[in-house]
Amino acid sequence: MSEQNKKINRRDFIKIVGITSAATSAAFYGCNVNGEKALDNNALGEVPTDKMTFRTFPGLDDDVSLLGYGCMRWPTIPAPDGNGDLIDQDAVNELVDYAIAHGVNYFDTSPVYVQGWSEKATGIALKRHPRDKVFIATKLSNFRDHSYESGLAMYRKSMEDLQTDYLDYYLLHSIGGGGVEAFNKRYIDNGLLDFLLKEREAGRIRKLGFSFHGTVDVFDHLLTLQDEIHWDFVQIQLNYMDWKHATGRNVNADYLYDELTKLKIPSIIMEPLLGGRLSNVPDHIVERLKQRNTEGSVASWAFRFAGSPEYVLTVLSGMTYMEHLQDNIRTYSPLVPLTDDDKDFLEETAQLMMKYPTIPCNDCKYCMPCPYGIDIPAVLLHYNKCVNEGNTPKSRDDENYKKARRAFLVGYDRSVPKLRQASHCIGCDQCLPTCPQKINISKQLHRIDSFVEQLKQETL
Repeated sequence: MSEQNKKINRRDFIKIVGITSAATSAAFYGCNVNGEKALDNNALGEVPTDKMTFRTFPGLDDDVSLLGYGCMRWPTIPAPDGNGDLIDQDAVNELVDYAIAHGVNYFDTSPVYVQGWSEKATGIALKRHPRDKVFIATKLSNFRDHSYESGLAMYRKSMEDLQTDYLDYYLLHSIGGGGVEAFNKRYIDNGLLDFLLKEREAGRIRKLGFSFHGTVDVFDHLLTLQDEIHWDFVQIQLNYMDWKHATGRNVNADYLYDELTKLKIPSIIMEPLLGGRLSNVPDHIVERLKQRNTEGSVASWAFRFAGSPEYVLTVLSGMTYMEHLQDNIRTYSPLVPLTDDDKDFLEETAQLMMKYPTIPCNDCKYCMPCPYGIDIPAVLLHYNKCVNEGNTPKSRDDENYKKARRAFLVGYDRSVPKLRQASHCIGCDQCLPTCPQKINISKQLHRIDSFVEQLKQETL
């Protein structure tokens, strides 16, 4: 088949694909692809309504809930016409209402989340609550079009979709990829940063910051601009794996956090679960965590780690299901900070986790849509799930070869439709520039496809 014939336009892609955030988020929290809850995540006990931990810092003057709602993975339902999925607005409203009733007041979204529909759904849900009771954060996500006109239109569209005339926290989105030159092209050379600074002066942006995925030289450069720009906050990837063992082009979180603290810049935390990989862990890691704290969930360890540093303002979690929200509220109502022994225990756990060669996909979906219809995150997440469960046999001589082979192949077909599997990757690499984890996606897809074929042909 020619490359031209294999391509599909965005509208046809949406009809075939829909949105898959609910299914992949389920896997993150230990649910199966049908949304059935794992025992570890059953909501147990009371969910407090008045014990949420709040943080504030000089210059911010906002009492922000330590648990922030990341709006990247809103629940979805099948579209009435059968073409893909739509955001389940009723479920979003229910989750937002519950979160606010239990102390959550920070909501983080972006023009690119949930294939461009997150801001509108978030705006509908929040409009039903007093504006001064919540903090709304969104981003200038100008990954592809760096023009001033496009950036201005995106900024204004965010205001429109969120149904607000001011934004509490506004971020330059995912700075770091492509080096300082890319940062200058996106925000300096085109005058967009100057515009945003004026918007902050006018009060339409209350706090201005950036989210970071990249190399240390870019991060250091951004901090040298502090006297000129005065970043109000910075959003970083922080969890007990990335604290000292960041992979790819990411920077160890202990360095990022310490440098921000030196300048008294509050940190907002993303990826506390490392894209769910710190809740969907191998069984022996689950047993290790449970032995130390029989009542807490696996995920609660990661959230306590992310929330314990004193200069953390809020920790974002993309909570698709009510039990995720309840578990996280319980963890932060109130936060029980980690002891030094707890931190040593999690560092040992991180070193054990490093022995499992999972792909660092966080299901952000920045790589989507694929022009050839591949569900990139679903493919990578299925592979990771099988690694954690011991279902990636190295040869036919493995003791559990037959069981692992069946689990991988049957699970693959169930979680990823055949038209969206890795076999359709032609290596166009259109997905590479937007991946914040800098995964060589086409290489990984080809590797997984080769592994699948070896399992099918039994040639391992």
